[in-house]
Amino acid sequence: MQTLSRTIITIVAASCSGSTVSGSCLPHPDVSNNGSFIPTILSIVLGIAGALALLMITVSGLRYITAAGNPEKVSKAKSGIVYSLVGLAVAISAEAIVYFVINGGPSGGAGL
Repeated sequence: MQTLSRTIITIVAASCSGSTVSGSCLPHPDVSNNGSFIPTILSIVLGIAGALALLMITVSGLRYITAAGNPEKVSKAKSGIVYSLVGLAVAISAEAIVYFVINGGPSGGAGL
């Protein structure tokens, strides 16, 4: 967490000119660039969701391997894999929907 804070402070300090801190030196969403702040945040959130889904697929796969034929454990591992795959599909679909809404669809229209 400290590394992230230091990186943000470094970025803010590098973008400011002079020795005083004014409102223009503070980080803010770039609303002039077609609202690019919202897709960036959504991409981060959906990327984290996708990464967690992949992690759960891996964990459920390991549970399946170590079930040693126990039907109850095999069933739990299989359902974990299915649920993780559904979550991954939802994350990918949500990312695609956000991309198409922001960019105005496949024709590359004006967007929002």
